Amino acid sequence: MVYTGALAAAATALLLASPATAAGLYPKSSAVLQVDAKNYDRLIAKSNYTSIVEFYAPWCGHCKNLQPAYENAAKKLAGLAKVAAVNCDEDINKQFCGSMGVQGFPTLKIVKPGKKFGKPVVEDYQGAREAKPIIEAVSSKISNHVTKVTDKELDVFMAENVNTHKAILFTEKGTTSSLLKAIAIDFLGGIKVAQIRSKEARAVEMFGVDKFPTIVLLPAGNDAAASIYDGELKKDDIVRFLSSVHPPNPDPAPAKGKASKEKKSEKKADKKEDKKAAKKAEEEFEEASSSQMESEASEAAASATAETQQEDSKPTESPSPDVEREKPAVLTPPIQVVTSEADLADACLTPKSGTCVLAFTSAKGGDISVQSVESLAEVAFKYHNSKHAIFPFYAVAEEMTSTTELKTALGLTNDVDVVAINAKRGWMRKYSGDVYTVEAIEMWIDSIRMGEGEKQVLPGIVIGKTPEQLAQTKTIQVEETEPQETVSVKDEL
Repeated sequence: MVYTGALAAAATALLLASPATAAGLYPKSSAVLQVDAKNYDRLIAKSNYTSIVEFYAPWCGHCKNLQPAYENAAKKLAGLAKVAAVNCDEDINKQFCGSMGVQGFPTLKIVKPGKKFGKPVVEDYQGAREAKPIIEAVSSKISNHVTKVTDKELDVFMAENVNTHKAILFTEKGTTSSLLKAIAIDFLGGIKVAQIRSKEARAVEMFGVDKFPTIVLLPAGNDAAASIYDGELKKDDIVRFLSSVHPPNPDPAPAKGKASKEKKSEKKADKKEDKKAAKKAEEEFEEASSSQMESEASEAAASATAETQQEDSKPTESPSPDVEREKPAVLTPPIQVVTSEADLADACLTPKSGTCVLAFTSAKGGDISVQSVESLAEVAFKYHNSKHAIFPFYAVAEEMTSTTELKTALGLTNDVDVVAINAKRGWMRKYSGDVYTVEAIEMWIDSIRMGEGEKQVLPGIVIGKTPEQLAQTKTIQVEETEPQETVSVKDEL
């Protein structure tokens, strides 16, 4: 039996490294875009679209587990963003994967167009390896070239763009959908895409709009007649309609002609400077890759041999990110805990208090209580490191005597509740998500910063109110709210 187990382990290890496995996880028919070292720059770095790129190895068990979710995300994001994959096990890609900082599999990176063409912003995706969180994260990073126009701004908008083709979406929504953002990207530089809410009565009357959503196309020039789109609200159909005045941008962009001798010499000089760094990155990548491959082979062998001793530890998702020396861990400072009514009132509940976020947790909330506070801390730390101002976050101590009354007045009934309030402007906004991941909390915080999403009137909470008075106060729905943009990536406007 021991002999048989050893053979099984050896066979497993050989299978992991077999040529058939090295062929790649995603076939040509896959919705996932196949990218390599040669075409990454053209397909991803120089694209107007936001992309998520998976760096993987075909023998990697975690990569295989991710494959179905990644395929699903690619289908849902089709036409809105790019979902790509790089097989780092291929020789042509090893140096490239090393230069991208890949030290384990799978590694996912979100690539967003930067201010300078061909110089995108690249950031690691640290969310759950599931379709929905991936879709949410990528959707939140889609570039927004849509101009929101009000009645007051309409004349200026029309005058400034008189010689430009214009496509205007009239909608009841206040947020901008991923679909409209993608259309604006398709026609960037050719058609100015704008959005006007149904409440802008003057604009609605001017263009004769009587239903929502409606797309109005205005060709360049003062005397050009407007056209109203009456087809299905699907991206391909809308693009065909807008193409009547200007073709969409090709993506990827056409390859450029031969470079001049001067530019060629500059490129050669750059390559010489980068050669040593690239070689070192490749060596580090190959060492880390080999380490993970050996680790997975050992784990497979151990599970195949029944007589071997039980494993001391569970397999990790990826090997150490630095095979030469571990970097010191960066500790995220916790958010401040408010333990008294006076401190809470001074921080958030005076008539002059600006926006602040309160986390009400309890022992009943268990791991979710911990995750909600930790996610807020991560978001606050991220803003601090990027030197961007953000309103304060506080954890409200459960043992505070008026916590129950305050939650009742705010209409909070869960074991874990996160709410943003602005006493000066008199509004509040509850977090209504099902998960408390860093990505989900960050998206919610960003929507508050942008003034988007549904708000409620803040009850009359001021210093001096008794707990009994708080308990008698009821929340009131704002008459006019902007619906929060969902993570749906269907072809909807």
